[in-house]
Amino acid sequence: MALAQAANIAEKIAGHDDNAITQQDVSTFPSGGKDDTMKALVWMGKNHLVEDRDVILKVTGSTVCGSDLHLLHGAILEMKKGDILGHEFCGEAAVVGRAVHNVEVGRRYVASFQIACGECWFCERRLSSQCERTNANTLQREAYGGRTAGIFGYAHLTGGFAGGQAEYVRVPLGDVNLLEIPDGVPDEKALFLSDVLATSYHCVVDTGVEAGDSVAVWGAGPIGQMAGVFALDKGAEKLIFVDTEPRLSTMRGKFPADRLELVDYKAPSGDEKGTVVGRLKELCRGRGPDVALECAAGEYAKGWLHRLEMTVGLETDTSELVNEMIESVRSFGRCGVTGIYAGFTNHFNIGSLMQRGIRLIGNGQAPVHLYWKDLLKDIERGKLDPMQMVSHRVRLEDLDKVYHVFDEKKDGMQKVFVETKFSYPASKDSPALTRY
Repeated sequence: MALAQAANIAEKIAGHDDNAITQQDVSTFPSGGKDDTMKALVWMGKNHLVEDRDVILKVTGSTVCGSDLHLLHGAILEMKKGDILGHEFCGEAAVVGRAVHNVEVGRRYVASFQIACGECWFCERRLSSQCERTNANTLQREAYGGRTAGIFGYAHLTGGFAGGQAEYVRVPLGDVNLLEIPDGVPDEKALFLSDVLATSYHCVVDTGVEAGDSVAVWGAGPIGQMAGVFALDKGAEKLIFVDTEPRLSTMRGKFPADRLELVDYKAPSGDEKGTVVGRLKELCRGRGPDVALECAAGEYAKGWLHRLEMTVGLETDTSELVNEMIESVRSFGRCGVTGIYAGFTNHFNIGSLMQRGIRLIGNGQAPVHLYWKDLLKDIERGKLDPMQMVSHRVRLEDLDKVYHVFDEKKDGMQKVFVETKFSYPASKDSPALTRY
C-alpha cells in the first residue's frame, strides 16, 4: 500500500534531508521571536506550505470505519486517484504552526474527523460537523441545500483533505481540531474519540433514547455496538440488533442476555411474523420498539428492484432499512439515521411516517466537539471502555487487505487499531498484532 508522498517528504524534512526540498517548493516562515514554535520547513505541494494554524501529526494510530467502505465501493462522489483515506487518527505533534498556542511538539493528540474553524455560528455552539468555513465544495451545497464541515480523508465532496491512514498528516486549524490525550489514556482508547464514540453517542442522544425504551439497532458493526452500549447506559429496557451472521453472534456476551434480542434479516420469512417488521412487533408487545437506530447505511439494497435502480443510477440509496424502521416502531416512535446516505432514494413510505406520527431524525455527521471532552472523562474514569469493540490490531502496510477483510466481515473483524512505525508499545488491552 503506497503511503502519501507528502508524508514521506515531511519525514525527510524532519530528518533534515537537503535533497528533499528545492528553492521553488518551499520558503521559511518569518521569525516572530525566540518563542516561535515553528522550526521546520514542511512541503505540502508546490507553492503551498504549512499555514500558521496547522499542525503536522506523526500518526501513532488510525483505524478503518464502516463509512470508509462506501469509498471502497465508489458510493461517495468526487473521489480522485491518489486520495489519502482515513478520518480517525491520533498521533504526536511533530510540527506546530506559530499561531497555535495550545499544542506542543512531542505531546499526543487525537484529531476530530471533521475540521472546524471554531468561530462560525455552528462552531460557537460546538456543532462542529456543520462548520460553515472549512468545506468549499459547491456540489454538496447544490445537492443538500447546505454543506457539512470539511472531513479528513473523505473525498472532495467534503473538502478533499488528506486523511490519516499514513505516517504523517496535516491537521488544519490544529488549535481547534486536536484534543490532548492524558498520560493515563493509551492511544488504543483515545483514538476512537475521533469519530465512532461521538457518532454512536450522538445517535442515541439525538434520537432521544430514554429510560424504559425498547431500542432496535440496524447494523451490528462498531457504531451499532456502541450505540447499544450508550442506549443501555441511558436506561433502555430492551436492545434488539437487526443484522445477519456472523455479526449477530459477536453481540452475544457483550450485553446482558436478559435485555438482548437478535433479529436475522436473512432468516426464513414464511409469514408476517418472519419479516423484520413482524418480528420486531412480536418482540415489543405487538406495538414495536420505541426507538429505531439506523447504523448501517443506504448503500445496501436487499431487494432486486433497489439493486437495479441503484445500478442504473435511478437512486443513490435504498429506502428499505428506513422503511423497516418506520413501519416497525410504535406509533409516535423515533427513528434516528446515522448510517451514511449520500443522495436520493425511491419508494419511501412517507404515508406511514405521517399517518402514525413517526419522528424521523437525520442525526447527521456527529458534532465531535460537542461530546469528546466528556467522553474522554468517561474513559479516564473507567466508565467507558472503547476496547470492547476492538477486535484486531493491524499494520498500516496491510490496510489494503484489511479493507477487504472488514468489508467481507471475515475473521470476526469489528474495529481495528492500525499501528504505524511511530506507534507506542501495545497497551495491555490491545489485541495481538495480526498480519495480512
